[in-house]
Amino acid sequence: MDVRIEASWKDRLTPYFSTDAFLQLTEFVRKEYRSGPVFPPAGLIFRAFDLCPIDQVRVVILGQDPYHGAGQANGLCFSVNPSVDLPPSLVNIFQELESDLGRPPHTDRTLESWARQGVLLLNSTLTVRSGAPTSHAGKGWEELTDEALKVLSRRDDPVVFILWGAYAQRKGSFLEGTKHHVIKSPHPSPLSSYRGFFGSRPFSRANAALEGWGKPPIDW
Repeated sequence: MDVRIEASWKDRLTPYFSTDAFLQLTEFVRKEYRSGPVFPPAGLIFRAFDLCPIDQVRVVILGQDPYHGAGQANGLCFSVNPSVDLPPSLVNIFQELESDLGRPPHTDRTLESWARQGVLLLNSTLTVRSGAPTSHAGKGWEELTDEALKVLSRRDDPVVFILWGAYAQRKGSFLEGTKHHVIKSPHPSPLSSYRGFFGSRPFSRANAALEGWGKPPIDW
């Protein structure tokens, strides 16, 4: 089937797009969109990939599930649309960013400015039913996003992977001991942010790794 996704990702992920598992996933997702509200809007499902061609990815931030409230999810993990109130996790991310870099963070709650600098803001599961967190988990998205991470891990050019929380750390465990730089901390949600997310300095650490490889830092 034809998948509308950025060309470099489409080329590298075509083997998965050709599997029966992906066909079953697409049938499930289409049925869900027909039966009731699903987020993000269908045209934004692959937005994280569309804004970050493979050769431009410098940092990966890995999330779990899109926001499940109306108008929130836009295809980038942890981000929300401009008219939506900041969710607690993003409040904590911006708080840590200000503390880490010693300046007020950008107010772009869409995080698109990060994505356009090569920060792949990737959820493990790319869709969710309204009001039902993790409702599309275990349907096949995880295999697709696993393959995307493996594509990046095989790149000669190293990448910084920021893994917040146990779920992301399990998903990215195969990256340990590779040429890539892995930054791990608790999740920025209110339930775990005070257990080590605050003070973890992921943004300055990511930039230090990039500069150590001779790459420009991210303007967070």
